[in-house]
Amino acid sequence: MHVIRDPAQFPFLANAVVTSGTFDGVHLGHQRILARLREVARASNAPAVVITYWPHPRLVLGPPPSHPELLELQLINTLEERIAKLTGFGVDYLLIMPFTQEFAQWTSEEYIQKLLFKTVGAKQLVIGYDHRFGKNREGGFDYLRQHAERYGLTVEEIPREDVDAVGVSSTRIRQALRQGDIATANRYLGYPYPLTGVVVHGQKLGRTIGYPTANISVTEPLKLVPARGIYAVWATTAAGTRHPAMLSIGVRPTVGNDLTQTIEVNLLDFSGDLYDQLLTVEFVAWLRAEEKYGGLDALTTQLALDAANTRTALA
Repeated sequence: MHVIRDPAQFPFLANAVVTSGTFDGVHLGHQRILARLREVARASNAPAVVITYWPHPRLVLGPPPSHPELLELQLINTLEERIAKLTGFGVDYLLIMPFTQEFAQWTSEEYIQKLLFKTVGAKQLVIGYDHRFGKNREGGFDYLRQHAERYGLTVEEIPREDVDAVGVSSTRIRQALRQGDIATANRYLGYPYPLTGVVVHGQKLGRTIGYPTANISVTEPLKLVPARGIYAVWATTAAGTRHPAMLSIGVRPTVGNDLTQTIEVNLLDFSGDLYDQLLTVEFVAWLRAEEKYGGLDALTTQLALDAANTRTALA
C-alpha cells in the first residue's frame, strides 16, 4: 500500500475506485466498505484508494482544546494504527488528507473537483450510507447520485444494514472500552484493541514482590485508555517478540493514596530491560476491577491468581 501524506505528491490515477472517511477503529462496519472497495477495484482492474483525514475533524472544527466537549474526543486508533490496519484490506493507495480550516471550508463541488478529480482521478466511488463531505457536510450520496452523470462518476452506497453489522459503530466501541468491556469492543473491531507507549521508569515496586512491571506512557494523547482494572494482554516489544502479559490500569490503592493513574504491564516468562522502548499491548480479556488489599503479601497472592487467569484467558 502506498501511503501519501501530501495531496500534492499523490499520483494522478485517472480510473481510481475511491472511498473516504475518518475510519477510526477500522471496525467491522468499515471493513465491509473496504471489502466492497477492493471487489469493485479488482473487477474494474483499477487501483483501490482510501482517503482519510488527519487530524480528526473535531479537533479542527470543534471548541478550543480545553473545552470539556473536546476532552471527550478519544481515538480508537492512532494514525499509525489506522495505516497498519488499512494495509491488510487490499488498499493500493492511502491518501492522508490534512484536515485544516481551509479544507473544512471547501464546498461539496470543490471537494469533488479538487480532491476526487484533480488530485486522485476518481472514476468510481464506494461510500457508506452516512458519508458526508464538503462545508457543513452538505454533500452525500443523494448529491452524488443527482450529479453522477455530469461528473462521469459511478457511485455505490453501502446500505446501513451492511455498514452497521451487529450494531457496530465507533461510538459503541468507545463506550465498551470505557466500561472495560473488552469482549464487546474486540468483537466489533474484529481484532484485539491495541495500545502503544514508551516504557518509562516507575517506583520499581513490582520487582521487589516478584512481578516486575513496565510502566507505559502512551504516545498519542488522544488515544482511548480503557477503564481501570486488570486485563490479560499480549505484549509486543520493539524487537518484535510477543509475550503473554497481565496489565493494570489504575491508581495502585494498595501502595498509597491519591496516586496518579498508571498503565503497568507484567510480561510473563520475560526478563530484560525495556526502558525507553516502545511496547504495544493487545487487550484480550478483562480479569477484575482494581482493588485495595491489606498489604503487599495479599497483593502478591492476588497477582499469582491474576497470572494464572491471564494464561487461561490467552490460551
